Amino acid sequence: EVQFVESGGGLVQAGGSLRLSCVASGFRFSDYVIGWFRQAPGKEREGLSCISGADSTTYYTDFVKGRFTISSDNAKNTVYLQMNSLKPEDTAVYYCAAEKLRGSYGGSFYMTKMFYEYQNWGQGTQVTVSS
Repeated sequence: EVQFVESGGGLVQAGGSLRLSCVASGFRFSDYVIGWFRQAPGKEREGLSCISGADSTTYYTDFVKGRFTISSDNAKNTVYLQMNSLKPEDTAVYYCAAEKLRGSYGGSFYMTKMFYEYQNWGQGTQVTVSS
């Protein structure tokens, strides 16, 4: 079963940085695309970025491009999300999800699949950005 443990969240001032970690278990890392999502109170979950476990190809949602960087360490089954220039509107619980690699689909395909079909959402990690 695909499972993740997210960590690295905390309280940070606007303009600050955090590095989130997501340790995966229960599946072959290189066979999947792993994505970061977040959900703020009263809002729908939204996709941020994903990375291929096979070749580390990355994808970013427009509103995080230039501020967030996704990376992975396949030996540790871990995906990271480096978040810079944080804003109060980045306050949310951050989660990881996964979708099995298939064909030559792009990142937006996998983000959509994970958004609608991923079931094993974990506890996430809380990020709070103060103004």
